[in-house]
Amino acid sequence: MSLENDPVIRLARETDAPAIHAMLLEIAKATGCEDKFKSNPDDLARDGFGENPAFEALIALENDKPVAVCLYFPSYSTFRGQAGLYIQDLYVAPSHRGGGFARKLVVAVAKRAHETGKTYIRLSVDAENIGGQRFYEKIGMRHADDERIFVLDGTAFAALGAEQDQS
Repeated sequence: MSLENDPVIRLARETDAPAIHAMLLEIAKATGCEDKFKSNPDDLARDGFGENPAFEALIALENDKPVAVCLYFPSYSTFRGQAGLYIQDLYVAPSHRGGGFARKLVVAVAKRAHETGKTYIRLSVDAENIGGQRFYEKIGMRHADDERIFVLDGTAFAALGAEQDQS
């Protein structure tokens, strides 16, 4: 797919929640995590577009049809002493891959970061997504060998949160 016309990239709106959700579901399917995908469009509408949104998203449209999304939220580095953005999800429809949509979305996120005083972008990529890893390296990102992502959720999260103060 070549981009004869630049895609329309804009800040997502609450009415985009169903389209964003559909694209995120495609990420879950592609990574073999469909069984772990529990959100619904109402969750995204509530958490992304209320008075204190938990995230922002940029959406790419072709002929008014959503074909790509980049969802991100604020991050802070105590080591840097600076704020940044964390890209949680980047998706481009298979029919539009190779057309520059992913790069244009990341560039747009970098511009949003600059405009709001942020100094870096972080993200994680599925360990088996070699194409994604190559893309991020190509645009100048580097792999942080000295870090590992840990997750606390489910019953372990509930148990830790319910633990009584032992002092």
